[in-house]
Amino acid sequence: MAVSNVRFAASAAPEQRPRDAVAEQGHLHAAGVVASSVYAHGVRIADIPVEEAGDWARKDGHVVWIGLLEPDPALLKCVQQQFNLHPLAVEDATNAHQRPKLEQYGDALFVVARTAQLIESRIAFGETHIFVGRGYIVSVRHGASTSYTSVRQHWETCPTSLAKGEDFILYAILDFIVDNYMPVLEAIHEEVEEIEDMVLARPMARADIERLYMLRRDLLRLRNAIAPLVDVCQRLTNGTVPQVRPTLAPMFRDVTDHVRTVQEKIDSLREVLAFAFEASLLVGQGQENAITKRLASWAAILAVPTAVAGIYGMNFKNMPELELHFGYYTVLAVIVTSCTVLYWRFKKNGWL
Repeated sequence: MAVSNVRFAASAAPEQRPRDAVAEQGHLHAAGVVASSVYAHGVRIADIPVEEAGDWARKDGHVVWIGLLEPDPALLKCVQQQFNLHPLAVEDATNAHQRPKLEQYGDALFVVARTAQLIESRIAFGETHIFVGRGYIVSVRHGASTSYTSVRQHWETCPTSLAKGEDFILYAILDFIVDNYMPVLEAIHEEVEEIEDMVLARPMARADIERLYMLRRDLLRLRNAIAPLVDVCQRLTNGTVPQVRPTLAPMFRDVTDHVRTVQEKIDSLREVLAFAFEASLLVGQGQENAITKRLASWAAILAVPTAVAGIYGMNFKNMPELELHFGYYTVLAVIVTSCTVLYWRFKKNGWL
């Protein structure tokens, strides 16, 4: 997808090269800093300390890309000073309990997105806060989240794409976040299929019902976490955000489509789980009805000898049939015949 307005210099001045390997090692291992690099024409020319990021970002044709992982307030304060970030945005990135949103603070753009990972069969959520401005982009990760190192490494092999600027990097990060929802949903989909197969085989045990409930609740939380991303991506698409060039609108529109696809898949899985629960209830009720019928059938069969024995167990003196020579055998024959007829009728009707 071609995008114009390439704004980077073709090469870097000699003094812009990395100083030495030892200094670079120290920069990359600063507490909370995953990566801090400067790019020109889509090529990484230096790994820099955060304290120098502002000077590099102000150089014409350069972009600073910083990745932070659960930074402490002192590190965020340093980043704020380098890029003159708004205090409210920095406060949000520090607290890390935000819903997905897009806000503008002067010349800077602040984007919040929720991330998700499947940890021990449960969906764990995290947040990514992204600051975008002229010549810089800063991502701040909190909680469960896949590292964006793979995004950086992938696009560093495509300097032409990376040279499109900080708004393209924003697209790359959002696209990566949305794409990482799919492995979570695929794992849940496999488990849902197992539940479907189990439902028709036997009634669900308490543990199965609890797992089904947890899956539905996690899916609902995931849907609530990503639903606002549709609005965020639409705002990035409609050309009202000055930090994003109109030529990148198709890319953010593609991310919007991916978010909607994830929403549809979540809704589908939740419906399947609801149907599985209802089917389990129906199967359980069917088995309970079958047991009730069996018990009722045997109770009816046993009622015949019980009634006869009860009648002739009464201690009345004037019971003429007690004197019959074959009375005992006649009563046994009546009992056996009655029970046999009842058994045959219940068996024919499917109660036994």
